[in-house]
Amino acid sequence: MDAATYANAFQAYFALHAYSSYAEKMSKYMLNQFEFFGIPSPLRKQLTSRFIALHGLPATEQTDETVKLIWQMPQRELHYAIMEIASRKAYLADAGKINLYEFMIVNQSWWDTVDYIASNLVGAWLIKHKQLTGEVTERFMQSGNMWLQRTALLFQLKYRGNTDQELLFRFINDLSGSKEFFIRKAIGWALREFSKTNPGAVIDFTNNNELSPLSRREALKIILKNNKP
Repeated sequence: MDAATYANAFQAYFALHAYSSYAEKMSKYMLNQFEFFGIPSPLRKQLTSRFIALHGLPATEQTDETVKLIWQMPQRELHYAIMEIASRKAYLADAGKINLYEFMIVNQSWWDTVDYIASNLVGAWLIKHKQLTGEVTERFMQSGNMWLQRTALLFQLKYRGNTDQELLFRFINDLSGSKEFFIRKAIGWALREFSKTNPGAVIDFTNNNELSPLSRREALKIILKNNKP
């Protein structure tokens, strides 16, 4: 099955399970930026598994084309489903796959897809291609694109003890003056997640660096909760 046939079959399969009564609510939650079939998340995951059982995964050599075709379709559930498929270990081994992830970040951009891509695609890919971490993340930071910068802040969310603290703190300092809500929120989220592993480092950092009130509040949520009398 070629990429176009796969993508069209993918869309048609999900369309069979559209719920118009939910679609409007789901679109409204996303500020009416995207069209929805109205498929709840649990059902979407079931449909994705069933589709794979029927048609298999996109062929390795056709992954990029297939993902891009589906990514440009209007229904948001298709984006959720194909990015989950793209996170399969079989695809993460490809050293050039970062170009596809970057395409996904800068197209159809909003927090709901970018945050998943940051930790489950870019973050997981960089574990396998660690030598490219500096090159890729510096390019994201220098891009001027808010969503790529947010990705540079969040790609280590699941790294825990393997977090590159120096890199994280440097990127936060570079972006701490941003007025963008999604950057300020990401700074706080990244620090909050790191506080689960190294609360002392997060306390020291927040005490000695300028952060927006939003970033600081988010960063210290768990620490303050754990230290309540």
